[in-house]
Amino acid sequence: QVRVVESGGGLVQTGGSLRLSCAVSADDTYDMGWYRQAPGKEREFVAAITWNGRSIDYADSVKGRFTISRDNAKNTVYLQMNSLKPEDTATYYCNASDWYDDYWGQGTQVTVSS
Repeated sequence: QVRVVESGGGLVQTGGSLRLSCAVSADDTYDMGWYRQAPGKEREFVAAITWNGRSIDYADSVKGRFTISRDNAKNTVYLQMNSLKPEDTATYYCNASDWYDDYWGQGTQVTVSS
């Protein structure tokens, strides 16, 4: 079974930075994405990167502040988050997608203090 594990969340002050990591247990090529969900709100798209890294997409709310990247040799995708705002506070989830299914991690909490 494919396992997806996020890490790197924590508490940071407004304007600070965090780097999230997402490790995938299987050696395969996946399109990868980051999503987030705040309490009482719907899960929303944050950023995505294709299996070969040639196509990248961001939500308008994070453009210019967040950067998604991947290291296929480590089966890992990253989300560098800069200039963090209180509205970025959420549980961040990693998604791995192949031709057959989507795989989700357990989430990592990001809290930005005001």
